[in-house]
Amino acid sequence: MLPTEHPDADTAVARIAAFFEQLTPDSVDSISRIYAPDARFKDPFNEVQGIALIQRVYLHMFESLQEPGFKVTGHVVQGTQCFLTWDFMFRFKRFQRSVPQTVRGASHLVLDAQGLITRHRDYWDAAEELYEKIPALGVLMRWLKKRANS
Repeated sequence: MLPTEHPDADTAVARIAAFFEQLTPDSVDSISRIYAPDARFKDPFNEVQGIALIQRVYLHMFESLQEPGFKVTGHVVQGTQCFLTWDFMFRFKRFQRSVPQTVRGASHLVLDAQGLITRHRDYWDAAEELYEKIPALGVLMRWLKKRANS
């Protein structure tokens, strides 16, 4: 049940982490349990505001990937702000022999007085964590990285 009056931040963060770890295509409809109506969301590919557009981001994830899922690995809470560290596991749908993939990242969350997310920004390295894992593109990305480091 969603707390309604000044929830303890640790309790709100635990509820949010559990929601992400249990996220399914069906539970995307209940995303308003963790996001405020005018919440803003930003990651390396999206910048949206509002429940409907945030839902669309998560639904696209389920449409584009096989077996996507989050595992929250840690958190730091200070006042109404939180950083969650997480592993995002998935398989590419477009590749016939897709092996399990893991992206490691973090989310900065700002909560309102009800413990709902008003701002959500994901931080992760798209080049290292994603592009290098795509078969043809990965070869190019690893070559570019090697050249940049030499």
